[in-house]
Order: sequence, then structure tokens, then C-alpha cells
Amino acid sequence: MMKSTSSILVALVLLGTFSSGAQGQDQAAADLMTQSHLAYYYAADGGHAKVSMIITDPKGRTREREFWIARRDVFDLGDQRYYTYFLKPADVARMAFLVHKKAEANDDRWLYVPSLDLIKRIAADDRHTSFVGSDFTYEDISGRLPSLDNHEIGDVDSVLGRATTKVKSTPKDPKTADYAFRVSWIDQESKLPLREDYYDKKGDVIRRFAVGKVETIERIVTATERAMTNIKDGRFTTIRFTDVTYKSDLKPDDFNERLLKNPPAVYTR
Repeated sequence: MMKSTSSILVALVLLGTFSSGAQGQDQAAADLMTQSHLAYYYAADGGHAKVSMIITDPKGRTREREFWIARRDVFDLGDQRYYTYFLKPADVARMAFLVHKKAEANDDRWLYVPSLDLIKRIAADDRHTSFVGSDFTYEDISGRLPSLDNHEIGDVDSVLGRATTKVKSTPKDPKTADYAFRVSWIDQESKLPLREDYYDKKGDVIRRFAVGKVETIERIVTATERAMTNIKDGRFTTIRFTDVTYKSDLKPDDFNERLLKNPPAVYTR
């Protein structure tokens, strides 16, 4: 009974915080979330980074993965190309993953399995499933279009010593999301999301995304440490980005099946 009452109180507080009802504020929230989406998922025209991932289970046991990830935009708020090349651990080394992200349709995805020298087509409609066994989903990696949600401006807060604006986002179609709504803390300067809490229908936080470190790279403010925590079972995943650059020789047409078997030399070390 106490848990139920607590959940109701949390939901009422959030409703009061975000229920201005003013059309102008809702538009301001939508505009801010569009800017945030561009800053986080579409910075420059693309680039690449080396990623160290640590997955921690509820008992504190860890698994580590290391890989390169490359991105190239076809157009802002639209189609993108993603490529992932795995270095560690040994059982996934040389494995490669290719995504043609489509804004208005299901993505095209391919996986190269080096032990079989085989390229497999992967089912596209799985955006809410785990990304390589982590607490991040495929949608967390490639992004959810702001136009799929209704947005409401909240109050001002601070994350990592940076001024933020809180925004509540509720899916227009509940079937398109695995949560009831989320609250984002958007950096007022860079527009990056520095924290996101995902809520279920009871008003409980079920997942939390948090940026641990922000750096300016090639004049672009970049979240170089990020974590996703599963609140209910205590699992969490931390990812750290190094060797980040927004200058890439790869063009959209380069993200093809040939890239899966023949990675650029920079991605093999």
C-alpha cells in the first residue's frame, strides 16, 4: 500500500511540474527536443570513436566489450548509416554490424560473423531489444524521433554543474515505446541530454540514462562517458568514448556489405 501511494504521489508531482497547458510552452518543448536530438545524434555530418563498454550485473560481475563505431548522416533528422567493428572479447573480435537507419521505415541491419565468413540480415523491428547484450537498446543508440512524442517544458535544474531544462516526453502511440513517459534534463548551452529517466504506468522510474563526462572535441560538446541503469534489477552499463573525431572519410555509400568484411585499418587496432 505504501509503494502504491508513493507512486501516485510521484506521478502527481510530475504532473504538476509539467502541466502548464500553454501551447507556446509545448511548442518550445518540441523545439528544444528537436535541437537536443540533433546535438546528440547528428553532431557534424558523422565521425567515429573507440568505445569501451562495461556491463555490470546485479551481483557486481562485469563483462567488457571494446569496439569502434562510425556514423554518417544522409540528412539531418533523417536517414543515417552506422557501423560497428568489435575488437574484444575474443568471441566477438572481428565481428561487424551495419545499420542503415531509416527515419520513416524499419532499419536495414546486417551482421558479419567472421568464424563462418557469413553476412546475416537481422530483423529490423527490434529497436527495444538490447544492444550487444548491454542495458542500452538499439533505439538508445540510434535515437527516437522527437516527432513521435508530445513534449512539455518543466523546471530548471543542474547536472554536472551545467544548467538544464527538464522536458517530459510522452509517446503519441504507447505501442511505439517500452515506457509510459520519460523526463530529460537538456543542457541549456549544448542542448545535449545529460540525464533521462524512463517511467512506467505506475509512475516508477524503470531506467535511467546519465552522462558522466562532457568534453569539447573539434569545437563540438560531446558526452564521452554515458551510463544506462536498469533501476528494477540493478544492472547497468557504462560506455566511454576515446579517439573521437567528427572528421571521417567514409561517405554514406561506403556503408555497405564490403565494409563488413574489410574494415578500415584504423578500426582494427
